Amino acid sequence: MTHPEWLWMVFTVLAAAAQVARNAMQRELTGTLGTVGATHVRFLFGFPFAVLFLVVLLTVTGESFPHISAGFWPWVLLGALTQIAATALMLAAMGERSFVVATAYIKTEPVQVALFGLIFLGDRISLPVAAAILIATTGVVAMSWKPNRGAEGGAKPMVLGLTAGAFFALSAIGYRGAILTVNAEFVMAATSTLAIGLAVQAALLSLYLAVRQRGVLVAIARAWRPSLFAGMMGAVASQFWFLSFALTSAANVRTLALVEVLFAQGISHFIFKQPVTARDMMGIALIIAGVLLLIWAH
Repeated sequence: MTHPEWLWMVFTVLAAAAQVARNAMQRELTGTLGTVGATHVRFLFGFPFAVLFLVVLLTVTGESFPHISAGFWPWVLLGALTQIAATALMLAAMGERSFVVATAYIKTEPVQVALFGLIFLGDRISLPVAAAILIATTGVVAMSWKPNRGAEGGAKPMVLGLTAGAFFALSAIGYRGAILTVNAEFVMAATSTLAIGLAVQAALLSLYLAVRQRGVLVAIARAWRPSLFAGMMGAVASQFWFLSFALTSAANVRTLALVEVLFAQGISHFIFKQPVTARDMMGIALIIAGVLLLIWAH
């Protein structure tokens, strides 16, 4: 099936918007479920929706579930496990009393995605795309890094943040690698990979909580109504991420995905009436410039 070259851009922007909504719901759930419980919601309640997407696709197309080769499993396990590890490292970094500094390091993810994509998948990038990645990432770091906060917390937040960014990058590479092994049309390849990936994550984290924090599972069950919406938005976001990964390099996707920062900034300003600083404006300008350069390069 042929598709417009710009289709991945539409999927990525939709994914970023859905992720902002999911993040907002997860923040609301953190108070009652804790960070681990709120994180697990995206996998546990996202999985049924991923299955629903797959069933609808199979029904509409009349196709059968694609053959999954042995080469698929290392990639999908890399994607699933590193995403869990990245989330844990992100929470640890943000618990070091240096939230904005940790965020700045974590948002180096697009640069690391480009590097890992070249190493593991042979995804080459042009000079304009490389420049777009660096410009947009600099914009995010500029918005996250506050004056007189650079040394706060010492080296630990830096190490945790950079490692979290690396694991998020590896997760994107793992899932793209898995999708590319599926011999099916790109929508089927992306949707089947999402269902399997979420099944692995939901099973592993449920087992962990059952053994270590059983009370959190009980709390999640009691908060099923808001958790269901958070899981749905998480599954929608992941569906669009995976569709994008099926069409272009993870570096392209994760760079354009920085528009999520613009969405979040807009919500903070227009809904929560938080002021926009000169540093924020500079960061926004750099993100927009990087995104426009990325679009022009394609």
